[in-house]
Amino acid sequence: MIRRPLLLAIGASLPLLLGGCGSAPEKSPPTGVDGLRIPTPSADPDDFVEGIDNPYLPLTPGSRWVYESAGVDRERTTVTVTGDTREVQGVTTTVVHDVVRDSGGEVVEDTFDWFAQDTAGNVWYFGEDTTEYDDRGRPDHSGSWEAGVGGAQAGLVMPAQPRVGDGYPQESLAGVAEDRGEVLSVDEAVNVSFGSFTDVLQTEDTTPLEPGLVEHKYYAPGVGLVLEETVLGGAERVELVEFTEGGSAR
Repeated sequence: MIRRPLLLAIGASLPLLLGGCGSAPEKSPPTGVDGLRIPTPSADPDDFVEGIDNPYLPLTPGSRWVYESAGVDRERTTVTVTGDTREVQGVTTTVVHDVVRDSGGEVVEDTFDWFAQDTAGNVWYFGEDTTEYDDRGRPDHSGSWEAGVGGAQAGLVMPAQPRVGDGYPQESLAGVAEDRGEVLSVDEAVNVSFGSFTDVLQTEDTTPLEPGLVEHKYYAPGVGLVLEETVLGGAERVELVEFTEGGSAR
């Protein structure tokens, strides 16, 4: 499965570079996101605000999402917005904790992601501290990266006002983190274990590191990610089964 950002898709006050990104199967490249330079080599802390309230990616401390997969590898993923922050490139980011367990309850991945929202409402991804475990319990930190370190740059995970055709690098570290997103629709209807949703944002996620893999993700307003499906290169379906918003169950 393509590494997130999961919740964890994504102009504004940052400088602009129209970020085109391709995906498989071949089609016209997405248009970029107006007003943004993506990825951004040097974020300006004054361009960012405290907290994240983008309707498609609301990251309120205490919120918790639980996902279950129905593919070959049956896994359960718990995503929690912590009350912690972390400074990356001078920007105060929100720390989100993801834990993936296999069908036997063993932890297979443990990750801390760092997100921040700019003054226009776009949500940026500043890196992750991730540990993956093999079948013998040996840790692997090779997927970790941090904007401003070793050539890594912050990417966009959720536009303030998604439009069909918007495309954006979600993360940028050559050979390690190269996920890309594109907005396919803003009016989907989705049914998952947790419930039914309308006016859902649909994105397509790809990465040149796995050119035969394509995922579609669905984000419901006020909730965030509710469904992820592998449409090329696999048949995995990951859906929302539980959601707690800032400490109150929904």
